[in-house]
Amino acid sequence: MAKKILMVCLGNICRSPLAEGILRSKLSEKFTVDSAGTGGWHAGEQPDKRSIQTARNRGIDITYQKARKFKKTDFENFDYIYVMDNQNYKDVLSQAESENHKNKVQLILEEIFPGERVDVPDPYYGGQDGFEKVYDMLDEACNSIATKLQKN
Repeated sequence: MAKKILMVCLGNICRSPLAEGILRSKLSEKFTVDSAGTGGWHAGEQPDKRSIQTARNRGIDITYQKARKFKKTDFENFDYIYVMDNQNYKDVLSQAESENHKNKVQLILEEIFPGERVDVPDPYYGGQDGFEKVYDMLDEACNSIATKLQKN
């Protein structure tokens, strides 16, 4: 059965759309990759233009993505939920209704910095270079995730 992976950040316009696009580019179509935000301010919007440009620079199109808010049903609909930072982690876990739900959630950078609880910095208030740095972090984490998923 195909695995479903959800990427979560705050507004679902910067980090999680990049993570979705990156991971999707590394997996076959038998996997489902989506993204959401813990806040719903940008629901229905495309990713931030700087995320779109950063992905485009690396050969990935994320223009079709639309922001949406994380919802409790995501725990049932996804096998893995990767969050971008410790606050997202707390916000998502606060909606979990079982240990099974909680066990699906992990910080994405645990893939490359195990046990360090490292945040993917939010590049929203910075320049294009911040988006490039975030892309590189997410790319490395997604390489690890893709390798694990394809072994199972």
